Amino acid sequence: MQSSNHRLRDMEQHHPLLSASGDVETGMGNRTLWFIQDSCGMVCATMTWFLVLYAEFVVNFVMLLPAKNFWYSLLNGATFNSLAVLALASHMRTMLTDPGAVPKGNATKEYMESLQLKPGEVIYKCPKCCSIKPERAHHCSICKRCIRKMDHHCPWVNNCVGEKNQRFFVLFTMYIALISAHALALSGIHFFTCIKVQWNECSEFSPGVSVLLLIFLCLEAVLFLTFTAVMFGTQIHSICNDETEIERLKNEKPTWERRVRWDGMKAVFGGPPSLLWCNPFTGLRLRRLLLLTHGRRGGSEFSV
Repeated sequence: MQSSNHRLRDMEQHHPLLSASGDVETGMGNRTLWFIQDSCGMVCATMTWFLVLYAEFVVNFVMLLPAKNFWYSLLNGATFNSLAVLALASHMRTMLTDPGAVPKGNATKEYMESLQLKPGEVIYKCPKCCSIKPERAHHCSICKRCIRKMDHHCPWVNNCVGEKNQRFFVLFTMYIALISAHALALSGIHFFTCIKVQWNECSEFSPGVSVLLLIFLCLEAVLFLTFTAVMFGTQIHSICNDETEIERLKNEKPTWERRVRWDGMKAVFGGPPSLLWCNPFTGLRLRRLLLLTHGRRGGSEFSV
């Protein structure tokens, strides 16, 4: 009998249905749309979009458009808005990408017999979702699924961070940290510029309204910058050590072949280092997305 430390290594080599390349029951492989119907997560995801759009409003209409220096407004506006679009795109890809869900309810007697298990081979069944549990998979009580290489469930993206969407979550934290730092810098420059002249000349809004908008933006930027910078560093550390947050908290000893440093980064982001690593649109197929959205092939489905 194999020990629990080697629970699925041989199984995944001989049974493709247990491998990571297999289609997930409610994933993109069956042309269905992945979306978690969790009230808290949907509220947090909506708040994330609202706060980013609020930052865009203040930066563009309170600080940049009234500025007298054309090139200052153009360069900073193009930079900030580009980073904001990349942040929101990364958020959408994280939220709507199957994180690596294990097929639900596949631990049936007929399926077990079809695997033709050899004496001594050990597999584990999740009692909550009735699925065969691969190595490094953990059950998420919110997604109600077992997720491969589950790092954590993040309400701000209304999804688990797992094997298939971790790269988009890393990009999301990076771009949010960048626009937060940029917004803080622009706020500081705008504030000290307006002190030297009349506030009415700095913005089309009244001085009181402008100050309130800037204060709220600065508070938002500080909180977002602190949170996302820490999360970004934590994610990069986990990837470089090939260890998820759950595995670290549980102090699980690695029974898999660890891919550390650049090998881990290549495994998550795909391929050798390039600018494509920073592109959240990589691999996005608009035709398939339109088919899923408009339901031309059976309609879009949602996970539970």
